[in-house]
Amino acid sequence: MTDVTGAPADVLHTLFHSDQGGHEQVVLCQDRASGLKAVIAIHSTALGPALGGTRFYPYASEAEAVADALNLARGMSYKNAMAGLDHGGGKAVIIGDPEQIKSEELLLAYGRFVASLGGRYVTACDVGTYVADMDVVARECRWTTGRSPENGGAGDSSVLTAFGVFQGMRASAQHLWGDPTLRGRKVGVAGVGKVGHHLVDHLREDGAEVVITDVRADSVRRILDRHPSGVTAVADTETLIRTEGLDIYAPCALGGALNDDSVPVLTAKIVCGAANNQLAHPGVEKDLADRGILYAPDYVVNAGGVIQVADELHGFDFDRCRTKAAKIFDTTLAIFARAKQDGIPPAAAADRIAEQRMAEARRH
Repeated sequence: MTDVTGAPADVLHTLFHSDQGGHEQVVLCQDRASGLKAVIAIHSTALGPALGGTRFYPYASEAEAVADALNLARGMSYKNAMAGLDHGGGKAVIIGDPEQIKSEELLLAYGRFVASLGGRYVTACDVGTYVADMDVVARECRWTTGRSPENGGAGDSSVLTAFGVFQGMRASAQHLWGDPTLRGRKVGVAGVGKVGHHLVDHLREDGAEVVITDVRADSVRRILDRHPSGVTAVADTETLIRTEGLDIYAPCALGGALNDDSVPVLTAKIVCGAANNQLAHPGVEKDLADRGILYAPDYVVNAGGVIQVADELHGFDFDRCRTKAAKIFDTTLAIFARAKQDGIPPAAAADRIAEQRMAEARRH
């Protein structure tokens, strides 16, 4: 079923009528000369200009791309609110295989579309886009972050993302065991790529025993070579989550890691990782709570990266960003306290706090 524009009716229903909608603006962009097809979704500007990355992905359909942009933009509103940033949430998706169609012309065309929004949306990197791509986009659009240091940017944001996740882990340990140190704890890290390998460094420095897995053998080898003691590897995530004596599980790869299959067999008492959208569906957070597993909401603890790119707009200062990212420790503790007070899982508590901040901003 489609509406008069030919757009699938379920997408428009999501936008205008569902709890997952409520977006301020959705822009469909096309530049036939370069092959660009993109969707820019602005969920909220209550706290300031919408900030979120650009995902470049070969979606199965345009409807799937729009739905993904809507979901991702909404998630960014919550992430930015909980990070204490004066930014709302937005996200863009470029439709197509970046390995095949990404070009300078396409990125410049995309930059012109972002620029046409006059600062309502600030873009950055996401899946399929990199620092070098943002440097190209920035030639047409001054509302571009995630650029290289040579072009006035902060470069790789994974350093502070990992640092923030580590702070979330420390807060989780403080809440559950009364001590923020991870010394002597066994932590399982699934995915030791861009963010995960930095996280392992923090964990070893703090004295944790680390168990890792990754689909890429070279990523695993790099960690084992870097940490000849205190780190072991297992074959896959299925093995990792069942590891005896695991204290903390850190999903740092794909989303949906916490699902109906994984939650019942988790041995860890805490879940705190860098991956986005870890909860496969609504209700998983209750399943975790029912098993006595403490969940640190992903969009809270992995906000170090967005803190870093947001700072580019003010002249990037790494120490200033690190200080802000360190506050993820206090924010995580506040979420656990709110969850206990309201008798709800931490994920629901985080949502309430974020929604409260956005609602108060709208009233002013």
